[in-house]
This record gives sequence, C-alpha cells and structure tokens, in this order.
Amino acid sequence: MTKLVYNIIMKTLLSAEAKTHFSSVLKDVEAGNEIGILYGKSKRTVAVIVPFDQWKMSKKRQLGTLEGKMSAVFSGNWEISDEELINL
Repeated sequence: MTKLVYNIIMKTLLSAEAKTHFSSVLKDVEAGNEIGILYGKSKRTVAVIVPFDQWKMSKKRQLGTLEGKMSAVFSGNWEISDEELINL
C-alpha cells in the first residue's frame, strides 16, 4: 500500500487509497487490524473498519421494556458446581 499512515491506535488510509487497495485493506482487517479511513482536505478519520467478531462483541444487548430501568452484567465464567446448583 502506498502512503500508509500509522496512528497510535490503528493504521489509517485516505479514502481514495482505501478504495484503490480495498482487497489489501480487507486482508489487513481479516488479520485482526483496525483501519481508519481519512476523508476530506482536513484528512480527519470518518470511519473505522474492524474485524466482524470484534464489532459483534462491541454491540450492547438490548433489554427491551426494561431498558433504562435496570442493567445486566454477563460474566465470562458460567461454570457452577453441583453444590451451587442444588442451593439455588
């Protein structure tokens, strides 16, 4: 890729370069990298392309009618012993 700009957090590309080298951009994203897309004369970041799994994990779960009335936290450890199950 030409004129690849490195930011502290992610790689960034001008929108025209991202368009020209889109297949390479997708390969970088598939490898787990985030790519920022710069746009306009100010070259400000207007979008970020992230791997699908990372995007999917960042979505908040909706609580439906309870939204704003309560919150839920999901632990990564769902294991429970037989004794804990019996005492529920």
